[in-house]
Amino acid sequence: MKILFLAVAALVAAGCSAGASPVSNAPADSGSDAPLRAEKMQSTLDRTLENQPPRAAASPNGGGKWTQSGDPIDTKEFDAAIAKANKDLKARPDDATAKASAVEAYFSRGFALTEARQYASALGDYRRALKLDPDHAESQKWEQQIIGIYTMMKKDYPKEGEEPPPLPFKES
Repeated sequence: MKILFLAVAALVAAGCSAGASPVSNAPADSGSDAPLRAEKMQSTLDRTLENQPPRAAASPNGGGKWTQSGDPIDTKEFDAAIAKANKDLKARPDDATAKASAVEAYFSRGFALTEARQYASALGDYRRALKLDPDHAESQKWEQQIIGIYTMMKKDYPKEGEEPPPLPFKES
């Protein structure tokens, strides 16, 4: 039974390839063997922002070696929420609600920066949230995720205090 099955499979495979013509990337009307795409092929590594030369960025945290990559996003609303939460926390340092608001404000901006692939800046916000609430599970999870990304790429990640600010956003 096995031999019969193998013989039929071999005949089907031979029949399928016998009349087949080679596939061409050229357009049907071009009459040439030129590929459809003329630009030079690039590897994924050539196109990642991580492998680009560092941009000079003025950093309010002392300049450090960390530059930012990713997509610039408008953080005005997040920045305002953080400023308000910090003001409330300064006025009432022992108030659990004020502390929770500050933690949530830092986490929210960190999450938005993570979605924009600004991992180094997001890491700073998660760490600020964890300073206020060391048990904040979501900040712990995302801090470890970002560190894992850097580790997987075999790159150093920003140490605490070295995180760059978010990329500047230019309104169009």
